[in-house]
Amino acid sequence: MNRLCRSREAIVHNEPGVTRDRTYQNGFWGDREFKIVDTGGLVFDDDSEFLPEIREQAILALEEASVAIVIVDGQQGMTASDEAIADWLRPHPCKTLVAVNKCESPEQGLAMAAEFWKLGLGEPSPISAIHGAGTGDLLDRVISLLPPKEHQVEEAEPIQMAIVGRPNVGKSSLLNSICGESRAIVSSIRGTTRDTIDTRIERHQKIWKLIDTAGIRRRRSVNYGPEFFGINRSFKAIQRCDVCILVIDALDGVTEQDQRLAGRIEEDGRACVVVVNKWDAVEKDSHTMPMMEKELRSKLYFLDWATMIFTSALTGQRVDSIFALATVAVEQHRRRVTTSVVNEVLKEALSWRSPPTTRGGRQGRLYYGTQVASKPPSFTLFVNEPKLFGETYRRYIERQLREGLGFDGTPLKLFWRGKQQRDAERDLAKQQNRS
Repeated sequence: MNRLCRSREAIVHNEPGVTRDRTYQNGFWGDREFKIVDTGGLVFDDDSEFLPEIREQAILALEEASVAIVIVDGQQGMTASDEAIADWLRPHPCKTLVAVNKCESPEQGLAMAAEFWKLGLGEPSPISAIHGAGTGDLLDRVISLLPPKEHQVEEAEPIQMAIVGRPNVGKSSLLNSICGESRAIVSSIRGTTRDTIDTRIERHQKIWKLIDTAGIRRRRSVNYGPEFFGINRSFKAIQRCDVCILVIDALDGVTEQDQRLAGRIEEDGRACVVVVNKWDAVEKDSHTMPMMEKELRSKLYFLDWATMIFTSALTGQRVDSIFALATVAVEQHRRRVTTSVVNEVLKEALSWRSPPTTRGGRQGRLYYGTQVASKPPSFTLFVNEPKLFGETYRRYIERQLREGLGFDGTPLKLFWRGKQQRDAERDLAKQQNRS
């Protein structure tokens, strides 16, 4: 997968059963672009942990595929499992190619591949995924079997939505509920999801890329291996997404790990919607939701700007409403405000509460502010001395900016610049111009 797509997205580790869900990556060869779907290893004589679900995911991948590539081990030779996969694939209408991997030697590769003629799936192609040998010839054969090239209408960039949370809070169930199909394997066993699972769908007249991530546990609880790699990819998904869906278990409430994840989202400057899942399992009356929201927000105080919604992935309750909230959060995350409007809000804030004064009688002065960036919205506030503005007053200014300008669902970043900083930057610019 990684060799054909020229990436390092798929987790590679020397143990069986690393890949479970079907994962998608974009590939290209010559003048053709295509999607490659990676599936878990197929075993037919065993129905133990995850193996039936892996087979189901492989079937779903085959139903939408134009070409199937069967990967076999050239150094190990043909096995009963390879024959079982060939028998399973033979009646399927999908065109099939056999790729004999681990054929690093060009001289011995053809001899190693010859044994796999017995599978009855046509000419086997010797390749080396590690070194790339033979993969170009394999892709030549793939594109010759693809349907004719169609004129593609250029699409707008999809909105990337990362579904993050602790293990077993219902992230994969939520993805399946949104998609209306078994898109990811769901199990009560921790660490079921390992790869990040990207899914493109259309909702509310927008294209979304949903990224289901591995459940994130404490670092000291995670051993080096597939789970470790999966969690690293989860953190990368937070960094590259437009909006995070932080999934909280309604039965467990906010845990210490939920707080760490929320802090990570804020530090990375991502828009966020807090989804409280398993709401169907909570005994409730007309006061339960506001009381629980108050309790949850008291522990997620640094995400007080994020909208909260109570859902059930099992019943589908309010699942579709997530997109409306995520749309608002993304729009606010990308929004820009003119300097004049910013300063109107600051002027109003100063009239209600003046900057603090030190014991020595020195008072902070806020001259003006301007928005310098979006994603997240970032403001530079020009003052006489940043040290004169304590944390309490800084929070007050941020609160006033939110009340005056909105920015629901996104963090704000405020940069306080004093006169000495501005003079130093001006002097540095003059020196650079002279040089």
